[in-house]
Amino acid sequence: MPTYIAFLRAVNVGKRKFGKEAIVRACEAAGCTDVATYINTGNVRVTSPLRSRAKVEAALEKAFEAEAGFEVRTIAFTPAELIQVLADATELAGELPGAEAQYVSVLKEEPAADVVRRTEEAASAQDGEKLFVRGRAAHLLRKELAGYHSSRLGNDWVERRLGVATNRNLTVIRTLAERWGA
Repeated sequence: MPTYIAFLRAVNVGKRKFGKEAIVRACEAAGCTDVATYINTGNVRVTSPLRSRAKVEAALEKAFEAEAGFEVRTIAFTPAELIQVLADATELAGELPGAEAQYVSVLKEEPAADVVRRTEEAASAQDGEKLFVRGRAAHLLRKELAGYHSSRLGNDWVERRLGVATNRNLTVIRTLAERWGA
C-alpha cells in the first residue's frame, strides 16, 4: 500500500483547533494505517489502500471534516515527491544572496507553465524576497528572519495565483523528508 505525507491547511490557528489525536482518529476512520503526526501544525503520514493522490486527499478531507466539524483542505505528497521538494529547496537556497529564511508552500495542484512564469515574474519585483515554483511547491526566500506572516509573498499571495496551498518552514520540510521520505 502506498504511503503519503499530508499537509493540512489552516489547522490549529484561531478557532480551527484540530489536535494530533483527532487527526489520527480521522485518518484511521478514512481507512489509513501506519498513521504518524509531526508537531501540531497539520503534518501527517499515512499508508492508504487508495492508489491515487486525489482519492487519498478526498478521503482524508471527508474524514477530517467529520472529526473536526470544519473543512480541512489537505495536500498529499508521496515520500519521493517530498524528497524532491527538499532537493529543490536546497538547490534554490543560493538564489537570493543574504537570504536568512526559507519557506515552502505546498500546492494541491501543479500550476501550468504560463501561470508559473507570471507568478515568478510578479514575485521578482518584491524587495528582499524571491519566490520560485517547482512542481507542486512554491519556494520563498527572505532576507529577513521576521515572521512569515509579514511576507508580501506569503501563502495568501501564493493561493491567489497558484491555487490551494499551505506553507511550512524549511526546517519542517527537511525533518519530514528525513523522517518519512525513505
